[in-house]
Amino acid sequence: MTLNYSDENRTLSAFTSKLTPAADICVGLTILSVVLLSVLGNGLVLVICSRRRKKMVGSELLCVNLAVVDFLCCICFYPLSILSSFNHAWLGENITCVYYGLGCYIFGLCGMFTIAAISIIRYLKTCYSLGYAVWLKGANIRLVCCAIWLVAVVWSSFPLFGWGEYVPEPYGLSCTIAWRGYHTSAKDAFYVICSFACFTLVPVLLIVISQCRILYKVSHFSYLLSARGIRNNLRHTEKRLSMMFFCISFGFVIAWAPYTVVSFLFIFHKEHRYMAPEGFVFPALFAKCSHIYNPFIYFYFNKTFQQELRCLLLSFYQQIGGNRVGIHITTGHQAPCPIHIQLQEHGCFQKKNVSQDRTHNMSKSKGKVLQAGSSGANGRPVHICWGSSTKSNPPIIDKKLPENSLSVSI
Repeated sequence: MTLNYSDENRTLSAFTSKLTPAADICVGLTILSVVLLSVLGNGLVLVICSRRRKKMVGSELLCVNLAVVDFLCCICFYPLSILSSFNHAWLGENITCVYYGLGCYIFGLCGMFTIAAISIIRYLKTCYSLGYAVWLKGANIRLVCCAIWLVAVVWSSFPLFGWGEYVPEPYGLSCTIAWRGYHTSAKDAFYVICSFACFTLVPVLLIVISQCRILYKVSHFSYLLSARGIRNNLRHTEKRLSMMFFCISFGFVIAWAPYTVVSFLFIFHKEHRYMAPEGFVFPALFAKCSHIYNPFIYFYFNKTFQQELRCLLLSFYQQIGGNRVGIHITTGHQAPCPIHIQLQEHGCFQKKNVSQDRTHNMSKSKGKVLQAGSSGANGRPVHICWGSSTKSNPPIIDKKLPENSLSVSI
């Protein structure tokens, strides 16, 4: 079907894939890979930030906001695009198209505003530390996050009231702002121009200028200290943080730059045939990759994230491993207790004073349960041990065993 027959044919054609079936499957698999990597990476970031939420500073709150944006966008919207790619046509047509376009535009603006806020805050902290200490505290950062979401939601909702429109992309497997609305009415033209000027160009300029100023300031300060032979660990830490936020900011700009350029050129063409459908697919897929790399940047540059990740993985491994039970048999005629059962509990706890073990309750009949109740390290109970007992010899605790282990002699 062509785009010139009727409204019904035009609607069906707009929601039909313009790619080959093999290309549709490749697009679906690519978006699926982006979703899996983003959910894994940003999920770890959110878990780690939850573990250390009482120690976070202002810039880290904005990083949490960025991780929430990437995580929710991949969970709530991209599965629809994946299923449509495997179906070779957009599922749900107008209703889901508005849902997808509205949601992705909200989260895209939130991501851009968050990175712009990170860049500005880092610039104020680096160049005007007094102003940063007075105004940019935790409560004010939370207000900034709320303002980011509010502005993004309000501006993205205008197409629902006639200012702009959400339509399928030229390749038919995604939905976005009707950039060609520039030619339809004055209201649509105003919305499209403001979307590019105020909500794309201005944040990008703020990001670029702030990060360049930060790099210049940090490099100049490091050069002065090095020229005087001064070594400062704080300087090294600040340099790593500056490089981390620089990579986050410019990674976002580079990822979205091709899609922004293609969409901007699309404004001035009344027909979509000036570019092949593949010309719209690759910039869109490249922009979606912006949800992946931020967690890797955090874990590479931030040593705190590295330590928290190691502790999290170790704790998860210990929970899976459970408790170990070791049995040692002592040979010799004079050994009062020939069999020792050692219960060693896995745990990554701090060294604390271990309280005295409670008296073991041993049953008089053979084959009943030998239960060791202990306050143990961190108050964690010792698992039940099944075994035989003797009336004459009481249980003996081996003093040479580790603090987090319990030895029962039989």
